[in-house]
Amino acid sequence: MLAPERHRRIGDALRDRSVVRTEELAVLLGVSAETVRRDLMVLERRGELVRVHGGATSVAAGSSGEEAPFAERAGADREAKAAIGRAAAALVRPGQTVIIDVGTTALEVARALPPDFHGVVATCSLLAAAELAGRPRVEVLVAGGRLRPGDLACSGAGTAQFFADLNADVAFLGSGGVDASAGLTDYHLDEVATRRVMIANTVRSYVLADSRKLGRVAAHRVCGLDAFDEVITDKTPSPALREALEESGGLIVAAG
Repeated sequence: MLAPERHRRIGDALRDRSVVRTEELAVLLGVSAETVRRDLMVLERRGELVRVHGGATSVAAGSSGEEAPFAERAGADREAKAAIGRAAAALVRPGQTVIIDVGTTALEVARALPPDFHGVVATCSLLAAAELAGRPRVEVLVAGGRLRPGDLACSGAGTAQFFADLNADVAFLGSGGVDASAGLTDYHLDEVATRRVMIANTVRSYVLADSRKLGRVAAHRVCGLDAFDEVITDKTPSPALREALEESGGLIVAAG
């Protein structure tokens, strides 16, 4: 099969699904995975798709190599994020060790924790730590590391090691996107490793994703949908994503 025909078929596959895997395309086209990767590089240079870890996504699927600035994200969908934060905080029990990740929605979880909550909160977000610093019955543990402006998020090897040494009851994870094929993805490579460690060392982990992130694929893959327990969002996702989430774990749709 000549390259133009392969490229046409790759485009057709992306119109049917938001993300296609390299291995799937290799089988579909009857070529090696290396040939597929070269084709994807050509198509990306033409602006016809966006490569992601292990495959590609369509430009129209909402992929982006960069995350919007913190101030812009903080002002968007505030009610939806607050509803997600309240739904997440309702899952916390007194005396638990809780991980709160970085991001504008994760910050809403810190704000929504009941005033009488007592326990341990570990975070790599200086904003979440500051939100809880005045709570006399909350022990706040802050991960060190390299500080990212805006979100005031810590990341790096030291941050990952901090969470590797912690056994938590529940974790609330930020997200760049949640997709049926690509799974949980993020914009910041340094924070991917930290998030994987959080999941591995927590009894139950929840991904926080407002409806704009459902079906979106960010640049870096964190894990598949089966690696965490549930997604907490503000609107019911597409049928394909809903089915994938229900098969792999679960879905919580927060009430406004």
